[in-house]
Amino acid sequence: MVAFPAGHGDPAPGASGPDRGIYPGRVYNASAGPGDRLVRIGAVLFAIGTIATLATVTPLLIGADALPTAVYLLSALMPVGFAVAAVGLFKSARSRRRPVPKAL
Repeated sequence: MVAFPAGHGDPAPGASGPDRGIYPGRVYNASAGPGDRLVRIGAVLFAIGTIATLATVTPLLIGADALPTAVYLLSALMPVGFAVAAVGLFKSARSRRRPVPKAL
């Protein structure tokens, strides 16, 4: 994690010391958490599936010859990518949940 340099921006009210900046505490860059990689992979698969879907529909609309079966199979990556990204989002959300306080 990387902290922003001291003296960045106006000091916060009540902040003192060399690390004072816009916020009273240190600000860190967020690192990739669980599920973030799945979201990126899902987005790439979805984009490939979308391009393949547009490529398969275009010849049908303009009256050209149909594309090979492999291109139609690539169109199936769109829902697969959506599912992978959704799993990544659920995994990321579950990892960031706060524990439920015990009842008194």
